[in-house]
Amino acid sequence: MKQLSKLDFSNMEKVERLNLINSCTGYKSANLIATKSIHGKSNIAIFSSVTHLGSSPALISFIVRPLTVPRDTYQNIKDNQYFTVNHITESMIADAHHTSANYENGVSEFEKTNLEEEYKKGIKIPFAKGSPVQLYCKYVNEYYIKENDTIQVIASIENLFFEENLRHDDGWLQIDKGNVVALNGLDGYCLPKLIDRFEYARKDTPTKSFLK
Repeated sequence: MKQLSKLDFSNMEKVERLNLINSCTGYKSANLIATKSIHGKSNIAIFSSVTHLGSSPALISFIVRPLTVPRDTYQNIKDNQYFTVNHITESMIADAHHTSANYENGVSEFEKTNLEEEYKKGIKIPFAKGSPVQLYCKYVNEYYIKENDTIQVIASIENLFFEENLRHDDGWLQIDKGNVVALNGLDGYCLPKLIDRFEYARKDTPTKSFLK
């Protein structure tokens, strides 16, 4: 067994500490959240904190960083209540990463990247064209996290769009078929591949694969 390193990160330089702590918890989701302002200006930004909360009702959450600077995504959601979550594919990673650049308040990242807006019938909020899994979500609630001055936004999934070849008969989406990426830390983009899928675990019963 390899010797594991034990580090005292309390005295680390800021960027080194940031990279270490952001990567040590493992792979994270990589999603583009698209919104629209009350003035009709579209916005899109990358998030690595979108998390499943429950299936019935269908709820997700994500984290908004401190509001010490303007946060267009958060403000647009508060104003309009709706937003979209878009999975990022391998071909989108450079443009998706660029949405994290510190543009002035009100600037649309759609205009600064090759990402394109896509609209669906009856929905006024844009999706990211080419994303194989797209969620249309509605703001439900939020919780202030005082320990680091962030906000956890809770939202319901109002509609779901996906490439049909990803869906199995039991409803499960095999997203690696869509070349969906994950994040390793802040800036490492990875392409996960399915290894196996197992049936519901029951005590004193051997684990059984769906695929073998």
